[in-house]
Amino acid sequence: MAVIDQSELANLMRETRQLLGLLQVKFTATLGVSFESVNRWENGRTKPLPVALKQFEYLLYQMGDSGKDLLVKYFSV
Repeated sequence: MAVIDQSELANLMRETRQLLGLLQVKFTATLGVSFESVNRWENGRTKPLPVALKQFEYLLYQMGDSGKDLLVKYFSV
């Protein structure tokens, strides 16, 4: 996953979660992280660790076309 601005990453996280129709609590279970982590990421207070970013990137690929659309939108892949 390419380098992305923290505010853009926050938007990407939020948009992905909403596209999946998940609340933050359920999204945390999908990524295997704490609620506080997702909350901080979506509010632009922190960035995920590389291992969490890899898990998130894998999730985007699993989403099929909608995940690929997000990758293109935020990373111009």
